[in-house]
Amino acid sequence: MRCGIIFFVVMMLIGALGGFMANLYTNNLVIGVLVAIIAGGMLSLIHAFLCITLRSNQVVSGLAITLMGAGLSSFLGKSLVGVPAPNCFRAFKIPFLSSIPFIGRIFFQQDLLVYLTYIIIPLSWFIMYKTKPELHLRAVGEDPATADSLGVNIYRIRYIYVLIGGMFSGLAGAYLSLAYAPTWIENMTAGKGWIAIALVIFSTWDPVRAVLGAYLFGGVEAFQYRIQALGTTIPSFFLKMFPYIFTIIVLVIATQETIRRRIGAPANLGLPYYRGEKK
Repeated sequence: MRCGIIFFVVMMLIGALGGFMANLYTNNLVIGVLVAIIAGGMLSLIHAFLCITLRSNQVVSGLAITLMGAGLSSFLGKSLVGVPAPNCFRAFKIPFLSSIPFIGRIFFQQDLLVYLTYIIIPLSWFIMYKTKPELHLRAVGEDPATADSLGVNIYRIRYIYVLIGGMFSGLAGAYLSLAYAPTWIENMTAGKGWIAIALVIFSTWDPVRAVLGAYLFGGVEAFQYRIQALGTTIPSFFLKMFPYIFTIIVLVIATQETIRRRIGAPANLGLPYYRGEKK
């Protein structure tokens, strides 16, 4: 979204299906992850083509691709529902670090994909704040006309970052079907893509706050499972609603904060770019 394109995370669902199918038929986790990344990237390119090249309404395009992705995953995965994955990413302990009270169990007794995020997160922060490409990225989202006049290729940058976003969404989907719940369940993302959009607003487009928010949302979801395990009399359907109720509350609070502080969304978010043309 930093480059001005409203991004929908339906690629997560396609990535989950693609990764599961590849793992099922090849019995290879690496191939499963790669297929998930490619599937997410390909779907994101459709969104990029509609929004950047054809200058379609970005919200309409995103919702259309969301419906298409949900229907496509349901159709292709119909015969795979409930089929267990032949193998999956299993949690393992990091020596010494896993022994740290409380923190060790949470952060250092995870699977390989979770540990991979410990590299991706600081690397993303470094790229976003300490490199020249980030200056181009923010310029494209804030004032594409000025960036274009300085020789920045607006279309290429937007295509690249939408593709990267789709690939990471596909990777997130791979985590769901290859680690979190190693099987295929129809609509297994269960709206987590919308929570991701809420996270962007909650963080006011800051990567550090986004990470903290992700842990907060994850903790809320884990909390409802803990409550169920304690044998509480609270209806299970209400507990399942809890993360999404929390999402709505956070959205309301974060939106008010964004308006008050006048920070957050790029100035040209959701607006098509017309080079040398009248809008």
